Amino acid sequence: MPSFDVVSEIKKDELTNAVENANRELSTRYDFRNVEASFTLNSKDQSVRLEADEEFQIQQMDDIFRSKLVKRNIEVTAAEFGEITRSGKKSLQTVTFKQGIDRELAKKIQKMVKDAKIKVDVKQNDDTLRVTGKKKDDLQAVIALIRNAKIEQPLQFQNFKD
Repeated sequence: MPSFDVVSEIKKDELTNAVENANRELSTRYDFRNVEASFTLNSKDQSVRLEADEEFQIQQMDDIFRSKLVKRNIEVTAAEFGEITRSGKKSLQTVTFKQGIDRELAKKIQKMVKDAKIKVDVKQNDDTLRVTGKKKDDLQAVIALIRNAKIEQPLQFQNFKD
């Protein structure tokens, strides 16, 4: 029976490359000369910490980081930019990334597929959705439906089995 998985994940190596490229650009920019500013990747929870002397520098770093994410094919909608906080003499900001499909989003997708009356079965397994159907065309219709929907999180389609 044909099936595929709907997942939401970020490639760790691409995120690492984006952080390294952003740090490299910081070191070459004239407006960040003699400023202690950096991007730091926390490998446990895949969050990035932006640190600089002033708040306006953090805002500039946001733009740099967003452009590096786009160049590495990481959708910016997956990133949640936190509030800029002040800690002593430093301004800090944490960027977290949405990964996995939570129950609410899974229910929304299941309802959307059910309302479209496509003859497929959608089940949630941990943080992924498995879509199975009798026809490959039905599965492709589900993929098109999900891509055209306005979902606040980037989704990928994997393990398409015939």
